[in-house]
Amino acid sequence: MHSHSGKQRALEALQKLPDDATLEDAIERLCFLAKVEEGLRQSEAGELVPHEEMKKQFLA
Repeated sequence: MHSHSGKQRALEALQKLPDDATLEDAIERLCFLAKVEEGLRQSEAGELVPHEEMKKQFLA
């Protein structure tokens, strides 16, 4: 899926943050990237919920 290790991807993401980024900013960014990667993994594995089903769940 990815050619870089998780550590390498984390370091790259942190290096892209502005110099005045807080520790909270860094944690937020890493959590966001982890969620995106998990979503992509689920999508590739076919672990999806149809749009209409999600609408039903949110409106219930």
